[in-house]
Amino acid sequence: MALDFSPQGIHVPLVTPFAPGGGIALGALEALAHAVLDEGAAGLVALGTTGEAAALDDGERSAVVDLCARVCRERGVPLTVGTGGSDTLSAERALAGLARRPDLAAALVTVPSFTRPSPEGVVAHFTRLAAVSPVPLVIYHIPYRTGRPLDAATLRALGRIPGVAGVKYAVGGIDQDTVDLLGDPPAGFAVLAGDDVFASPLLALGAAGAVLASAHLATGRFVELADAWRAGEAGRARELGHRLARLSAAAFAEPNPAVVKGVLHAQGRIPTADVRLPLLPARPGSVDAVLKELAELGA
Repeated sequence: MALDFSPQGIHVPLVTPFAPGGGIALGALEALAHAVLDEGAAGLVALGTTGEAAALDDGERSAVVDLCARVCRERGVPLTVGTGGSDTLSAERALAGLARRPDLAAALVTVPSFTRPSPEGVVAHFTRLAAVSPVPLVIYHIPYRTGRPLDAATLRALGRIPGVAGVKYAVGGIDQDTVDLLGDPPAGFAVLAGDDVFASPLLALGAAGAVLASAHLATGRFVELADAWRAGEAGRARELGHRLARLSAAAFAEPNPAVVKGVLHAQGRIPTADVRLPLLPARPGSVDAVLKELAELGA
């Protein structure tokens, strides 16, 4: 049985490592999953943007979820799976397919992209999805990918929908809507930091946790950051947050997850640094910049 979705702490959206022949390196994926959990990650996310879900075929996506679900069962942590679609009917079908997986804690579903519905259309979309989903929904709000910004009032309306557990909040900064939402979120609606560079200020403002690709590389330090803000240790959290923001900025110097994979390969944790087209492997200088930040962190 799955654990209930818990927004607290750091959730790692796993990369999908590729073997030299091009297939998924499942052994490396399993080792990576255990490694981030050993360092204190609160849960895993499979098939997110960092996992290159759009570049995987159905069989590969199923294999990734099977493996991650087994690891999460063994470790007693929740698994969230990325799914959905740009139109409501396809998103409903994708969510219905999760019914055969009773070990999932939540589904991470993007705001519809490209179609750019009105805010009212976004609310209607998630109302339909929540009514049919076998698991709670975490809305993935990333307007610089979807083209659909949402204000705090719309996000509160989404948070009041039964079956919507939270939002991965990745708007590319901190603005008035960020402050308004975190100052008065709906009951039971968790705001999760989703922009790695802004994780520390979002946690300081009251985000319940975070979903961070950079946490592959310094899991324990990101866990320490979340714990420090939760404990009210502002001085320690502020200093560590600035250092981790520099790491995250370096990790996102090229399209995600190219640099993260380059670093993991340089560390010997995955067999190749390969990403699938149209992404390209990270340049050596980008990888070296992250390795330098990690050395300074002692991570």
